[in-house]
Amino acid sequence: MKKHLFLFAAALLFACNASAQLRFVDATELNLIGKAQPTPHPYHRIDTVRYKGFTKTENQQVRCSPGLALVFRTNSTRIELRPEYASFVYGGASTPRVASEGFDLYIRKDGEWLYASSLAPSKRGNDLTIVKEMDSSEKECLLYLPNYSELLSLQVGVDENAHIEPMENPFRHKIVIFGSSYTHGVSTSRAGMSYPMQIERSTGLYFCSIACSGNCKLQPYFADYLCDVKDADAMVFDAFSNPDAKMIRERLIPFIARIREALPTTPLIFVQTIYRENGNFNLRYRQQEADKRQAAREMMAQAMKQFDNVYFIDKKNLTGDDHVTSADGIHPSDLGYWRWAKNLEPELLKVFKKHGIR
Repeated sequence: MKKHLFLFAAALLFACNASAQLRFVDATELNLIGKAQPTPHPYHRIDTVRYKGFTKTENQQVRCSPGLALVFRTNSTRIELRPEYASFVYGGASTPRVASEGFDLYIRKDGEWLYASSLAPSKRGNDLTIVKEMDSSEKECLLYLPNYSELLSLQVGVDENAHIEPMENPFRHKIVIFGSSYTHGVSTSRAGMSYPMQIERSTGLYFCSIACSGNCKLQPYFADYLCDVKDADAMVFDAFSNPDAKMIRERLIPFIARIREALPTTPLIFVQTIYRENGNFNLRYRQQEADKRQAAREMMAQAMKQFDNVYFIDKKNLTGDDHVTSADGIHPSDLGYWRWAKNLEPELLKVFKKHGIR
């Protein structure tokens, strides 16, 4: 009995000492990047009190944090996270919890962002050690927040004697991207693997994601929100993945006109939707997708005649043509998203260059 009590006391003492070796700072004391506009709640992407019209699902999605990231410096040998989530839990079958609820850490090395770790808590309410046993040198950290969860709060833990401080946004210019589940990052393995975030790290250009899985349908209330982002250097649209052909024909021109009234010169770059592997044998599905792509071509031809600084990237095989990149018949795997980023990046850079975005 005495032996058991001794072991229990020793374990308790060890746990207390381990806890004492860490100190936590609130993430709001660091630099949060990735929002197109400020919001009262630190981890919401759109102020849903100010902006109206969203459906219940859209309202929930814009309170999730895809594309948001903390940037900070520390010499700590470990980084621990203490997240508090809202009750919503994403149930998508092809997206792991590491992407939907977890965090994705990169550390700059030799001028490039090198993957460090990604992790979700074993269960909500638990802390997580996202990286440990590092050296005590100064590190520049980029920590992407969960793709499909609403954070209520977040604390970052470091060694008790280490420092942690916000760093300036390491990315330049400001490109707002509005899109579907593809832009949201559904079916990626971790939060930093959506194609906009991959392009961000590759080019050093700053992307702010207004992605809403299944709900990027050229709605006028989303246009109203984008109209208020006056400091965007460019806007990119994955706008033809969710709406059907009829919706594209009816909504595209009014959507652009609404934005153009407020932002007369901002480059607006629309990207053709990708081929979906569900159409390999399902003929009706294949035709529906083909009709969407054709409607996009026809309406974008009209839009580019009607408006200045409107562009259409209609590039085949953004995810490849070997039919090996699908996660679920609709969304790409990490390989597909990596190819998407690599194939789209040079096309975007051509347009950006025309407008002094380098």
